[in-house]
Amino acid sequence: MPDLTREELWRQLKHGIVAPVYVLSGAETYLRDRAVSAIVEHAFTALDLRDFNYDEFSLNSRDAFNIAIGAAEQLPMMATRRVVKVTDVRVSATSMRDTLREEYEEPLGRYLANPSESTVLIFVADELNGNRKLTKLLNKHSITVKFEKLSDADLVAWVRKNISDEGFQIDEPALKHLVELVGADLRRLTNEIKKLCAAALPSKIISFGLVDGLVPNTNQLENFALTDAIVSGRGNKALAVLKKVLDDGAEPVALLGLISFNFRRLLMAKEMMGRGVDRREVGNILRMRYREQEDFLAAARRTDRDGLIKVFDRLRETDLAMKTSLGGGGDQGTRMQIEVLVCEIAAAMAR
Repeated sequence: MPDLTREELWRQLKHGIVAPVYVLSGAETYLRDRAVSAIVEHAFTALDLRDFNYDEFSLNSRDAFNIAIGAAEQLPMMATRRVVKVTDVRVSATSMRDTLREEYEEPLGRYLANPSESTVLIFVADELNGNRKLTKLLNKHSITVKFEKLSDADLVAWVRKNISDEGFQIDEPALKHLVELVGADLRRLTNEIKKLCAAALPSKIISFGLVDGLVPNTNQLENFALTDAIVSGRGNKALAVLKKVLDDGAEPVALLGLISFNFRRLLMAKEMMGRGVDRREVGNILRMRYREQEDFLAAARRTDRDGLIKVFDRLRETDLAMKTSLGGGGDQGTRMQIEVLVCEIAAAMAR
């Protein structure tokens, strides 16, 4: 079946068109999850008994796939349709990380070839490798919608529309500042928009000053949280933060630059404090807000100068490997490079 864009999916649902099988994937999980909710809403009528006809299964659980297919084959009870949602679907480059495993190919193919007309089966996929047979099987027999991270222009338009839908106004400088502070995390942007709208009453005008005063710089906080975890030798914490930042859409090469930038600032702070420069002056030179200084300078005090200098050699090696594909090309290769880097530096800092 052909792929649909997000907009085409919304148009179909608005016109009452609901397919028997959907596969929703992509890094933009907020819009993906909203689409799942919209499909569920349009699959039922106002008189349907949803509690008897809605099931959700995670493929992280044993035997969940077989139970889900069995539920999809059941007739609805006092409702127009049944809805079966299958989450945590992964088909990776290799089978080691799969949750939709090769042993499911035969029963999956059998169901997809003749899906129940009274069931809407929704696969919510975290990873679908296009070269695998299971992915091709899903794509062939399902309505597939991929939710990519929004471009900068689309992100600004999305925020503007959501603020307008709430009945509020925001000027361009304030709008761009909001996006810069929060980044592409639509869940956080939604929460920040609600907070700003509440604070903008009764004028209903969101100003630059209001954004700057109320919205924390989550991009900067997360990036320094990663650096701080690395510097303190907390490898597990560093990997967890790294995964979050990458999953939120950060490019590995750009993230490497940000890590390098933070380590340069740490070294500068270390040198200045070693010469007895006042904390306020260090903060001014590094252009840091007062509320950000304490954690940053504490990290600088913890670090060893020679250890910091050695980190820069490893950063240069990783930068070269990423740009020349020495450690593997593509998104997976660059992601692996920065994961290995973070593990190595954190381990060295823990010694």
